[in-house]
Amino acid sequence: MSDEIDLNFLARQIERVLSQLGSLRDEGRVQFAILQRLDHTMTSLVDEMRAVHRQIARMNDRVQKLEDQT
Repeated sequence: MSDEIDLNFLARQIERVLSQLGSLRDEGRVQFAILQRLDHTMTSLVDEMRAVHRQIARMNDRVQKLEDQT
């Protein structure tokens, strides 16, 4: 067993580990980009819901004024 482990073997193992590390780093970047996109989508959705809420509140105010006039 010890005869099989030499500097070439260790060099190949280090290259394999570095390659896997690079793949994991790239996967992390992809996951982070997805997370950022989802976060932006949720922020936009919250802004949209607030705008719709304000729009409905103004419509309710107009309806209330019309009801008060009658």
